[in-house]
Parts: sequence; structure tokens; C-alpha cells
Amino acid sequence: MTFSTLLNLNRKDLICNKNFINGEWCDAESSSIFAVANPATGENFANTADSGSADAQKAVDAAYSAFPKWRVVTTTQRAKLLKRWHTLIVEHREDLGRLMSLEQGKPLAEAIGEVDYSADYVEFYAEEAVRTSGEILPSIMPGKKQMIVKEPVGVVAAITPWNFPMAMIARKIAPALAAGCTIVAKPSEDTPLCALALVKLLDEAGAPPGVVNIISASRDNTPEVVKVWLKDPLVRKITFTGSTAVGKYIARESAETLKKLSLELGGNAPFIVFEDADLDAAADGLMLGKFRASGQTCVSPNRIFVHSDIYDAFAQKMIDRVEVLKVGPASIEDSTIGPMINERAIAKIDRHVQDAITKGAKVLAGGKRVQNEIAHGTNFYAPTILGDATEDMVIFSEETFGPVMPLIRFEDEDAVIAQANNTSYGLASYFYTTDMKRVERVSGILEAGIIGINVGAAASPWAPVGGTKASGYGREGSHYGIEDYMHIKYMCQGELA
Repeated sequence: MTFSTLLNLNRKDLICNKNFINGEWCDAESSSIFAVANPATGENFANTADSGSADAQKAVDAAYSAFPKWRVVTTTQRAKLLKRWHTLIVEHREDLGRLMSLEQGKPLAEAIGEVDYSADYVEFYAEEAVRTSGEILPSIMPGKKQMIVKEPVGVVAAITPWNFPMAMIARKIAPALAAGCTIVAKPSEDTPLCALALVKLLDEAGAPPGVVNIISASRDNTPEVVKVWLKDPLVRKITFTGSTAVGKYIARESAETLKKLSLELGGNAPFIVFEDADLDAAADGLMLGKFRASGQTCVSPNRIFVHSDIYDAFAQKMIDRVEVLKVGPASIEDSTIGPMINERAIAKIDRHVQDAITKGAKVLAGGKRVQNEIAHGTNFYAPTILGDATEDMVIFSEETFGPVMPLIRFEDEDAVIAQANNTSYGLASYFYTTDMKRVERVSGILEAGIIGINVGAAASPWAPVGGTKASGYGREGSHYGIEDYMHIKYMCQGELA
């Protein structure tokens, strides 16, 4: 499979390079464009609209105008739209996977897996749309009836990241539509085409004009676009997945209009391997959690705590597994570790590794950039294991967002829990043990919104995803996810007796 093969989609029109506003594909008001590159090669393969404040406002106005009609569409009709969208995603999974591999860099099998994951969210919320029930409260006095209903919040602005460019847009648009909201969206400047392709299929599924609007913008123009949505009182909710720094900015700048917020932010997940753990299961779980998306996930294990009694044995198991990974572009079919998204990501990873080495860490595998006849671009980094990592290393306190696992020795359960919780983040935590009493103790005291117990990957459409502390608030996925797009109205009716 070659670069040209990846680009050779059965439906080439899935590569969209315009904004979608009020049911029409349109250029940016300024007619500006920016280039989209393949991170494996650095080669620009497409251009798309470079939007500004005028485009952002146009999208909001379209969504606001569409909201009164969409909010009263029956839940069954909303569900039917989402089901049609789900069918189209599944029908085009190969093309969507190729596009993701090209734009984001994931190996093709992993990219198609994300397409399926995206479709699962759409299907789940198609089914959840008809279950947003209110309730009638027991009467406390004669002649009065007390009722609770759930209503859509209104126009939602969704800002999505590059590491899961289809799953995140699906995880935000699907519950918004199911709840009766209209939406404006801006995908990452690194991966706009993935999101635009999904919206094209949603348009084909029959979404009414203005219900879904999406615009793309370069890194330079993104603050201008987002600022419009933060300040506009017509936007009633912001849903954002990305860095904690940007999440704090969104919270500050949207406070004036008191928008509802869902913020899934950074992480610094601990992964604890206790002395009684099944080491093969723990090693397999760590491989799954650490190297999915080449380590570029916010729930990725970032600090690996291993009990001293089994440290050497576990380290060897990880070395054996890491050594068979193949670094390369998606155009090489057996690649398992794709490129980092850009040079900034590579530079951060290298800084973390060099800092750890300087402070005494031992490189057990990898530890360097990769450039060879297969991985000939500049954004590849070898899957890396660092032995004897310590708390004073930058990698302990900062999210690496790459294929690097630092192994940290520990002796005592209470001490390792304190270390695991010694972070401003609280998105995900993982631990392996065969002691059921320990399962109860440790899962109850770890400070995170997601706890993986003897599993290395825990996310699913049926489960809530979100964090605590600096990892944000609000939940996506599950029935809690749709509730974040609704508000509760209490009604009391009198004169009934």
C-alpha cells in the first residue's frame, strides 16, 4: 500500500475542503485556505477553508435559526436521522479509515477501528434519544401537579482534537442532535478533513439545514473563531476536548455568558502493577493503553509504577513486546506505531526523554527519533521504555503524549497511591492486582474519573468519560453524556381540584 493508494478513495468526494453552514458547502468569507499535511511525510495533500470570525458568526446564526424547529422534532425522528448517519459511516468505513491514516497518521487497521468506534457512538445516541424521560413528582398538596422535563440547551459549539479526529466529533455531535440541540463545530487544524467527511455523511443522511454546521481554521485563525463562540450569548454550551491550558481559557472567557461546559482535558495517568498481578495480563494491558494512537491519547498511561519484587520480570516482558513493534507510516501495512502529529510533538517527547536520561533513567528500549527507509519522515519516534524513573523527572509531572513509558519502582501500597495521586490531573488511572480486597481499597482512593482495573483500555459509548481536578468536568458517552446537552425544567400546575 502506498501514499497514492491511501488517497485513492472509492468516494473521492469525501475529501471536503469547504465549510458546511446552513446546509451548504461554502468557502471562507475571506476565500483564504490552508494546507493539510500527511504527518508521515510532511507532504501537503489537500487545502481547506481558513475561517475567521465572520464564518464563526455565520455558523452560529444558522444554528440559532434552525434550533426552534429542530428542538420540536420528535425523538424518534432524531433517532432515525442518527441511524441513517450510522449506516453511512459503516458503509464507508474503509474510505474513512484511509482518510484518517493519511491525515492523522494512524495505521490503517487502527484508523478503521476508530471509524467503528465513532459509529458506535452514533448508534448509541440514536437509541438514547428516545430515553430522555422526565418525571412526575408525587403530589404534596391537593390540586397541584409537579412535573420535570428535560430540554435541549440550545446552540452547542464543539471544538475537537486531532488524536481521535472522527470519534470525538461523533461523540459530541450525536448526543447534541439526540437531545434536540443544534451545533457549530471546529475540528483541529491538523485533522479537519476527517470531521468534514463525517459531516458530509450526516448531510447525506438528511440533517436539516443549519442543524449541523462545521468550519475549519488554521492554527493562527483558531483563536479568532473560538472567541466568537465564547462571547456570543446565542451559544449556550461549549464542548471541548484538548489541553488543560485551553480548557481554562475557555472557562474564563465563556464565564460572562454562563455557558454550560463539558471539558475533557489533559491527563497524567498512573498505571500500577502490584506484586500479585498477572504479569502477562498487565503487560498486554499496558501495551494496549500506552501505544494506542502511538501514545497520543489523554487517557494513555504516563507513569508506570511497578512493585520492586516483580520489577525486573515485568520490565523484560515489556522489552520483549516493544521490540516487535514496527515504526512506519500507514502506507506500510504492518506498521504498528505511526508518526507523531507534528514537529512540536516530537520535540516535547525528546525533551522528556533527555531530561529523564540526564536525571538517571536507563533506556531499556528506543529513546530516539526514527528515520530509515520505512519511517523516512521526521515525525517518527521509537517506542521507548525508561527504567528507574523518579519523581523529579519532567516526565512524572507533564503529559508526554507519545510512545514513552517510564518504569518507577515502588515498595508500599499506601506510598504508591500517594504517588499516583500526586498530580494536578485526574482523568484516568489503571492498576493490576489479583487481590479483590485491594481492588476495593485502591479503586476507591485513586483520584480519577476513569479507573481501569485489570484492563488497559476502558472507554466505550456505554460508559461516561471525563475527569476530575485539572482534567476538567462534564461527561461524554453513556446516558450522562446526553444529559450534558440538556437542562431541567420544573413545572408546577395548579387549580386541578
